Amino acid sequence: MSEPGRATDDHVDAEVSSFFDPSVLDDPFDTYAAMHEQCPVHRLPENGLYMIAGYEDVREALTDPATFSSRGASHNARGAEALATMGAIIAERGWLMPPVLQSADPPDHTEHRKLLGRVFTPKRVAALTPRIDELTNDLLDRVIEQGTMEFVTDFAIPLPGIFICEQYGLPASEYPTFRRWAEATIAPVQRELTVDEAREVAETVVESQHHLAAEFERRRVEPTDDLISALVHSHDDPDDPADPFTVEELQGLMAQLVAGGFETTTAALTTGMWLLLRYPDQMEKLRADRSLMRNFIEESLRFDSPVAGLWRTTTCSVTMAGTDIPAGSMVMPRYAAANRDPSVFDEPDVFDIERPNASAHLAFGQGPHYCIGAALARAELTSAFTAILDRMDDIRLAVPLDDEPHEFSFFLRPFKRMQLAFTTVAAVG
Repeated sequence: MSEPGRATDDHVDAEVSSFFDPSVLDDPFDTYAAMHEQCPVHRLPENGLYMIAGYEDVREALTDPATFSSRGASHNARGAEALATMGAIIAERGWLMPPVLQSADPPDHTEHRKLLGRVFTPKRVAALTPRIDELTNDLLDRVIEQGTMEFVTDFAIPLPGIFICEQYGLPASEYPTFRRWAEATIAPVQRELTVDEAREVAETVVESQHHLAAEFERRRVEPTDDLISALVHSHDDPDDPADPFTVEELQGLMAQLVAGGFETTTAALTTGMWLLLRYPDQMEKLRADRSLMRNFIEESLRFDSPVAGLWRTTTCSVTMAGTDIPAGSMVMPRYAAANRDPSVFDEPDVFDIERPNASAHLAFGQGPHYCIGAALARAELTSAFTAILDRMDDIRLAVPLDDEPHEFSFFLRPFKRMQLAFTTVAAVG
């Protein structure tokens, strides 16, 4: 007989062991439900990763960095040759990035957050909101008269892409290059790479690093009011001086901030749009009562989290939900599974923009690594869906989605494409 809360090995293998199956990653929610019922902590046979599904267990892992370390956490025990190839190229021609921010633990992480807190302030986010609104409407202006749009490429990619370029003081027209850099940065954690793919990814990473290194040096000499300059000079506080970030640290920070601000926001935008299409009664409710916008955004983040989970490594042996996890194990607190935990969210598989505890989701993480860009992401989502509902009516799919509509990724939820048709809302006055 299996232990309470756990399944027999045969049953686990049949129900929840196929996270490397593209069809399961594309629609993992039945698997999450099986984990909640049978094995809230499950070891994946493919790479030995312990997947944590329960809400309280995920919270515990995220708030206990002494046991669940972010430093050195790795997703992949199988692609060692490819990762070594990539590391060798970057070491020879670029900068190997030390543990910073998401990949660091206290006290280093505490110092990084303190310095970044001077950059990502609520005041700065509030000041950026008018530009987000303007950019959102500029993108809709390009498609509104034709009555169709490819939502991913016409809107969900360029909105965060152009915005990031502007905030980092780089030409807005270069956002496709920025996205290529972001994709290269996260490629090793999206999927297992071949050696040839790893070489190509490393070349792109080195390209981005040299471009950014020149920008860092330019801002050191001539400070501006953009975010790169703010990072370079974040130590310049006479009341609280600190050592400046090294080039290696700046490279690591920029890689994380670009990938986090680009890919995750694109995923959140496309998922939010898909949920409105999938649940038209909820779209009409939101259209009729915009005071529900904030809760719609929180519920969409809960229901289908743009980041499914991130990695940790256990520093000592620990028992969680009846499962013994040895020291040095790869662990993934799976945010997306925790956000469907029926012990926290009533009828978790129901999308309800009036859900009273929608904001209790863990889509932005929890604890010391809570997403530093969460307020900015919420501002972008609010601007986007407010403008879409203001200007577009009868929104529908012009072309059916693929049977597996998401790009393959172990921890993100990117849609491949989403062709929309709509009518234009008549101007009032």
